[in-house]
Amino acid sequence: MKRSQLLIATIALPLDYLMLVLSGVLAYQLRFVPVVRGLRPVVFQLPLSDFIPLLLVVALVWIGLFALAGLYVINSYVKFSQEVGKLFLACSAGLALIIVLFFFNPLLFSSRFIVLVGSLLAFLLTMLERLALRLFRASLYRRGLATTRVALVGSDAATLALEQLFHNSPGLGFRVVGRLKLEDLTELMEGSLEVDEVIVGEALLPRETSSRLLEYCTTHHLGFKYVADMFEAQSHNVVVHTLAGLPIVEIKRTPLDGWGRVAKRIFDLVASLLLMVFLSPVMLLTAVAIVLDSGWPVLWSRFDDGAPVLRVGEHGRPFHYFKFRSMKPGTHSLRYTELSPQDTRSDGPLVKIKNDPRVTRVGRFIRHYSIDELPELWLVFTGKMSLVGPRPHLPEEVAKYSERQRRVLTIKPGVTGLSQISGRDNLSFADEVRLDTFYIENWSLGSDLVILIKTAVVVWQRQAANV
Repeated sequence: MKRSQLLIATIALPLDYLMLVLSGVLAYQLRFVPVVRGLRPVVFQLPLSDFIPLLLVVALVWIGLFALAGLYVINSYVKFSQEVGKLFLACSAGLALIIVLFFFNPLLFSSRFIVLVGSLLAFLLTMLERLALRLFRASLYRRGLATTRVALVGSDAATLALEQLFHNSPGLGFRVVGRLKLEDLTELMEGSLEVDEVIVGEALLPRETSSRLLEYCTTHHLGFKYVADMFEAQSHNVVVHTLAGLPIVEIKRTPLDGWGRVAKRIFDLVASLLLMVFLSPVMLLTAVAIVLDSGWPVLWSRFDDGAPVLRVGEHGRPFHYFKFRSMKPGTHSLRYTELSPQDTRSDGPLVKIKNDPRVTRVGRFIRHYSIDELPELWLVFTGKMSLVGPRPHLPEEVAKYSERQRRVLTIKPGVTGLSQISGRDNLSFADEVRLDTFYIENWSLGSDLVILIKTAVVVWQRQAANV
């Protein structure tokens, strides 16, 4: 999913919360309208200043009910009528919950008018907000903004039906940049077509060609969908949609597509900030130790020729990388010259020098306990990296990746990862890639927490082994 589409989708949550709070405030104000007061005198004693905090908490609970009802599943194919049904279900559940709470604690709040009118307004305002958001998104699509550029593969009736649907319904957000026959696929795979997603409608497409297309899309970080029953699913991360009356199966590269990406980013922001604060004394002492041991600079952020150190991040985009300097200044390039015979990683593109003479005394210590990588927390905070993910490698190393190995570039690189807690020093590069690919395809927030905890355990075990 494109970032612009994800941004539009995530706006719904804060807007829902705003509508819920607004509904409560309006219901409170309506209770004091003379006409309403004339029908039934106000008997409760709760000023607006005390009502607002209670309302903010109730609105958060309702947001949770909205989530349970599936209102935050990012899926542009859901009809508005289905969305309204989920809204009604969630608002009804919220009203029932409030009634139950008031039954067990009548002194909590006694205005049935505000509860009933507020719930009704909540349903109406969130419904109108959701409708407005849909219209806004559709208007952007009609202007060619935030659309998904699609390459259709096939020439049968199913493919033609999809092409006609996307042409007649620009509000769906798909813009067909080409309909390719079997003999035209070379044009796609050579990169002459700029696309975000490939949809295969040709039911009789050879299995080998289908597999090559899936491999190409996975490697180049493109969305992949196909008409159901065309071939067996290549991944368990599948979602079924219906377009033009046809079942369309989407193979997701990772559960991080959608709300998973938002949750992981929020987790990274909060956790990296807390870790930087908590570990700031360690980082300060490390900086002092490096200067006393081998002078400046404290950080390794530039190569021997002064060029900035780059690592390859998400989707193959390079970023400026730095960490605590653990080697003598001006010795990085020796790994490719006089020290190259000592490379112990001949199984892949990475370079690792056994008993590396370039490493300083302090550098050996901070490497052993992974302290040299603590500045990466800032890269996590700024969005270049994640706390958990495949390790970031140098551009010259990534250039030697095979097509399959480039799958690890699907997500942001991490400070730690599954391969780091699985005996990284003893793993071949192929095994590292397999572990990182497994992590990408099976990500969950719980798995991130487990990996972070195991990382701390591994570091502790290293320390205990030296005692």
